[in-house]
Amino acid sequence: MNPISLSQFLIEEQRAKGQIDADLRRLIKVVASACKRISIAVSKGALGGVLGNLGTTNVQGEAQKKLDVLSNEILLQANEWGGHLAAIASEEMDDPHPIPHRYPKGEFLLVFDPLDGSSNIDVNVSVGTIFSVLRCPEGVKEPDEKAFLQPGTRQVAAGYAVYGPSTQLVLTLGDGVTVFTLDREQGVFILTERGVSIPEQTSEFAINMSNQRHWEAPVQRYIGELLAGKTGPRGRDFNMRWVASMVADVHRILTRGGVFMYPVDAKCAPKGGRLRLMYEANPMAMIVEQAGGAATDGRQRIMEVQPHTLHQRVPVILGSTEEVQRVTAYHLEQS
Repeated sequence: MNPISLSQFLIEEQRAKGQIDADLRRLIKVVASACKRISIAVSKGALGGVLGNLGTTNVQGEAQKKLDVLSNEILLQANEWGGHLAAIASEEMDDPHPIPHRYPKGEFLLVFDPLDGSSNIDVNVSVGTIFSVLRCPEGVKEPDEKAFLQPGTRQVAAGYAVYGPSTQLVLTLGDGVTVFTLDREQGVFILTERGVSIPEQTSEFAINMSNQRHWEAPVQRYIGELLAGKTGPRGRDFNMRWVASMVADVHRILTRGGVFMYPVDAKCAPKGGRLRLMYEANPMAMIVEQAGGAATDGRQRIMEVQPHTLHQRVPVILGSTEEVQRVTAYHLEQS
């Protein structure tokens, strides 16, 4: 069987299911092409002169890495002119980025975190790009922040690229999850897995244990049970894995199961949480749910949270269904 490229896959989906139109197909191809360019920049590392801090901060108040800014520019430049977008929003920018008037406009909104886990760049650990696609509200010709404030249930597509030993693109169009691997020699994303399914049960968890003293009681209870292992109420041992790159941690969960947690705690409570709803939580929640998993903020389904601001933060608990349901139940008991 001949390998199937991303372009061929999108054409097949359009013909077989009528699930995507030509503009959405072009949008995904353009995002994938931008991810290839980012992959090349990341892989050059010190040879490309792109490591280290830029000396500026983003709207989140976080120090920007050189690759943060470069990745953001690559995605903006690639998507401005294609005619498939009405506007763009990035974690690295205060406000939505309008499509220049010299270019045609489309009906979609693109939201992205250009380089998730960028604190790991200088130590050569996997990082990635996360993206989400929404439809521009009908009748809106000049989309502002309000146009983007849609719950995750309205996402048309979501995906991420992980830049690791190999570069992979994980994509959902709302009908399952598909994985593509970049053939570096041909410069093409090739289909390598269809119908990704997260195991319902798991013995792995991912959480930043250094924040343990700040956690709420439901999280303390849940993690305490896992750490107790065979002698505790769960009756088996669990392993902890923590990369501090959401893309890498979620990719591991898609591959072999697990639960990823960045709960609200005493440190991040004033902000509402640590991770961004629009740029990180919603697209990852869509992917995880489409792979048979679950994603909540500890009390409700993440994709049902109504955004109030473009850079809103939320707690995140996602992964294998049974574990997500258990820790969510502990939160609801306390409520």
